[in-house]
Amino acid sequence: MIFGKKDHLVGLDIGAAFVKVAELKTTKKGRTLHKFGIAKVREGMIQEGRITDMEGLAEIIRSLFKSQKIKEKNVALSTGGHSVVIKTITTSKVPDDQLHNNIRAEAEQYIPYDIEDVNIDYQILGDSEYSAEQMNVLLVAVRQDLVDEYVELIQMAGLNPVIIDVDTFALQNVYEVLPDVNHERITLLIDVGASKTSVNILQDNNSMLMRDMTNGCYQLVSVVSEQLEIDREKALQIIMGEVDYPESGQALDDLYDMVVDNWCSDICEVVHTFESGSGNDRIETIILSGGGGFIDLLADKLNKELNVAVSKINPFAGLVTDSKELGELEAYQLLAPIALGLAMRRVDDK
Repeated sequence: MIFGKKDHLVGLDIGAAFVKVAELKTTKKGRTLHKFGIAKVREGMIQEGRITDMEGLAEIIRSLFKSQKIKEKNVALSTGGHSVVIKTITTSKVPDDQLHNNIRAEAEQYIPYDIEDVNIDYQILGDSEYSAEQMNVLLVAVRQDLVDEYVELIQMAGLNPVIIDVDTFALQNVYEVLPDVNHERITLLIDVGASKTSVNILQDNNSMLMRDMTNGCYQLVSVVSEQLEIDREKALQIIMGEVDYPESGQALDDLYDMVVDNWCSDICEVVHTFESGSGNDRIETIILSGGGGFIDLLADKLNKELNVAVSKINPFAGLVTDSKELGELEAYQLLAPIALGLAMRRVDDK
């Protein structure tokens, strides 16, 4: 979705817990991190992917741009969750002028909304493995009212919304430029955010399966807050590792175990569905991002359940960064990927 003309964009990741902003510059040394900032979002300002406090959120974005001294107004942002449908479909090979109508007709059976109420985009993945007359297409459908909501927010913040992407694609942008990663291996990217978990199975930088699930760190916040009788802000600080809570002892471990077990169960179900598909090989590596990545128990459980090596993403590894900033950036490496992936976009991108 294109709204502007300039090539350079700022990546803006608007999450239920944090807003992250990133700006990249192309230099002789390569793609260089110019700015990165993060600001807390008050709980409840975004619920189930929908904005409930437009002016409050716009002010957070304005303040973040001001604090980071970012002058560029053109931004790329993204969304996800139940208002976004991502699915690989198979359709007949037809001339380009017929393709859009064909895909739109095919999409109706997969989209739980009126077809007139969604924005549809697609990417041709290649020939179908079952028929030379058909091809695989990655279908993306986003509710138009959600797009309108985010456009209004960005304009209220005094910015220009140039591209509206999908969280999962933005994360994939970062993965594709990571050094020391074997992109030929079948890789599971998992992003555990505040209110949703996204999974993307890739091989050779091609997505083979994507899924958004309605669980995330706020589930853990609720359980820890209620069971330990502490406020939600302190519960979030404990989960993020910002404060210790040694007096909780075994009780905290048990709470983590219960919630993370549920996360793993949902993730493993997606993996087993993929691996049981015709001709699909096993997942070979897992890379974690998002706030849930701070919970070591998640990596341990996934490793045990799937017998696959699990690592945590370092999105700054594929960028040129000031060595003085590396220590500070390390604290944000799990939260930064989507903003960085958005900052890699350009106006003329498909």
